[in-house]
Amino acid sequence: MARGIRSVLVEAWLPVTLLALWWFTSAGSTDLYFPSLSAILLQFRQDWLFRHVGTDLVPSLEVLALGYLSAVLAGLLLGVALGLSRRADEACRPLLEFLRAVPGVALLPVFIVLFDLGAEMKIVLIATGAIWPVLLNTIDGVRSVEPLLVDTARTFRLSRWQRLRRIVLPSAGPQIFAGARTALAIAVVVLVVGETVGSSGGIGYFLLNAERNFAITSMWGAIVALGVVGYMLNVLFRIVEAVTLRWHRKQRARLRTEESW
Repeated sequence: MARGIRSVLVEAWLPVTLLALWWFTSAGSTDLYFPSLSAILLQFRQDWLFRHVGTDLVPSLEVLALGYLSAVLAGLLLGVALGLSRRADEACRPLLEFLRAVPGVALLPVFIVLFDLGAEMKIVLIATGAIWPVLLNTIDGVRSVEPLLVDTARTFRLSRWQRLRRIVLPSAGPQIFAGARTALAIAVVVLVVGETVGSSGGIGYFLLNAERNFAITSMWGAIVALGVVGYMLNVLFRIVEAVTLRWHRKQRARLRTEESW
């Protein structure tokens, strides 16, 4: 209990301090482009707790979830396949490096032509932009599995599926989750870019529309909403990671205890 409270305080003191500083330094501001924090939070409350939740925020989160999960699944499957087969990796590596060098958002005009201005276009765009951290980390994670563990599994005549499920994926899990966390941040960025360029709705479109109409307070409120969404997604990801990799934390704690002795 005490450790949890201390952890929350350590994470919260800097954001709270910065918000308090912003609140007092911007109080009474009459600048069109830099309104007071109280006005921004009031507009944020009106827009993103009531008006635009169902019309802009929820659709954006649905598209983000589908695109991100598609990227994770495709990156995991392809990464495991290439990580287990060095020949396949060597054959596909030039193509992967070529595609990785092309920014996902640069393919936006192509996807607009292929999928039109719909949710499918944004889902494909997010999946294309966010797949690379998962794919490359999965390949490296699978390659870094201790060979002794694999040889021991073969000695006990475990099937290929059993070796994959009990040895390869657990051993590569920390690197896979590291890639998935990076991919989540990329997915949010690609979502906003896709909605500001090729969309008629969503939080990115709302942000661009507010800027065009000089609704500066609404624009700042949308930026705050994006920050809150990003933070909550990161918290959710950390919970999933902590539950999935519980064994990894216990193992590290046991190793530290043994080293201290």
